[in-house]
Amino acid sequence: MNPIPNRDRSPEFGEGNGDNNNILWQYVQSMSPETVSQLSKPASSEVFQVMERNIVGLLGNLPAEHFGVTVTTNREHLGRLLASAMMSGYFLRNAEQRMKFEQSLQLSEGHSSDPE
Repeated sequence: MNPIPNRDRSPEFGEGNGDNNNILWQYVQSMSPETVSQLSKPASSEVFQVMERNIVGLLGNLPAEHFGVTVTTNREHLGRLLASAMMSGYFLRNAEQRMKFEQSLQLSEGHSSDPE
């Protein structure tokens, strides 16, 4: 008798149900280490600080100098944590880009309304 598959279980990180699910993973693996490094770094210290606070909030905030903290998890939960951190990073990067765009738009509108 075959066991019934658990439909609520998400696939493991990096696993796919076909070639379509692995295209992004293959693309990331084909990138040079320099490109991956560049994409992994936040553009500003503000974004880095918000991401750091978010991850610390997810994992816990005991000072390392006073506590020997060890976090244990399984592959599925680690994949979800990674996905959450990535989504937060994408959101913050998009918000930062939008803020800079709006600031430059306000500057250009201010310059165009100046009497000459």
